[in-house]
This record gives sequence, structure tokens and C-alpha cells, in this order.
Amino acid sequence: MALIKECRGKAPQIDESCYLAENATIVGDVKLGKNCSVWFNAVVRGDVNSIECGENVNIQDGAVVHCTYEKAATKIGNNVSIGHNAIVHGCEVQENVLIGMGAIVMDHVVIEPNCLIAAGSVVTQGTRVESGSLWAGVPAKKVKDLSPELFEGEVKRIANNYKMYSDWFR
Repeated sequence: MALIKECRGKAPQIDESCYLAENATIVGDVKLGKNCSVWFNAVVRGDVNSIECGENVNIQDGAVVHCTYEKAATKIGNNVSIGHNAIVHGCEVQENVLIGMGAIVMDHVVIEPNCLIAAGSVVTQGTRVESGSLWAGVPAKKVKDLSPELFEGEVKRIANNYKMYSDWFR
């Protein structure tokens, strides 16, 4: 069973449809909407500020979702995939976004809908990622507009697949 822990008088609110891996950790002021999944060794730590996830959010193996004390909460929209070992910290990720493996998204970043953040990218503090774009690099920069094929073939496909994968483990 996942480690679900209260902190500072706030306990995670997790929809009953969510899948939590046995060694996932969810702490404090965290809300997980319908059909979210938190995978092996992932940590969602709302100890110093709030973390809110919409529906169909998958937080993959080893990823960390955190926030900044008294400065930056984390808000994640619907149909967001957070890749293996990514760090999402004190930012807003709107709907239909894929954050690639090992990417880092820092405080006060806003990622608008329908975006892809490439694996290993670092989106630096305060950056606004415009809707429908692909960003990559260190520091991350816009590479191009996201094609319909890439959006369907990666962003939507991965979000849908993780719903299917979580059903395998129920």
C-alpha cells in the first residue's frame, strides 16, 4: 500500500478511482482527481504548500511533485503525463501536457494546454510555455509548434496508455 501521510493537519484527498503503486508517497495538502495514477517511487509532497491534480494525471516512476513554502503551490490540469524521474515544482501545468522523462519544471512556470516538454529539459523559473508548443533543452526553449501527429501520437497516447496500465494493477 502507498504511503499516504498527513502533514500540518492536512491529509491527501485521493479519488477512489486512482491507482497508487505500493511504494508511492503522497503527503499533506494534495488533491488527486479521478483516474490519476502515482507510480513506483514517485513522491507527491504537499507539506509546504498545496498540490492539486485534475483528472487522468499520471505521475510516473521516480517523479517528484513538490512546491515552495509560502510562495508557490503546484497545480496540474487534466490529462497530464509526468515522465519518469521528472521534477515538477511550484508551477502550473494546464491540460493535455506531456513532461518528458527527467525534465525539470521550476517555480512559477506556467505551461499552457497542449504542450510537450522534451525529456531532460529544464524549464526555468517564471517561464511561460505557450499553448501548442514543443520545448526542449537546458534551459528549455521553444523548438516548434506541436504538430497534430505529435500531439495525438505522444501527448494523448501516453495519457491514455497510463489509464490502461493502471487498470492492469488494480
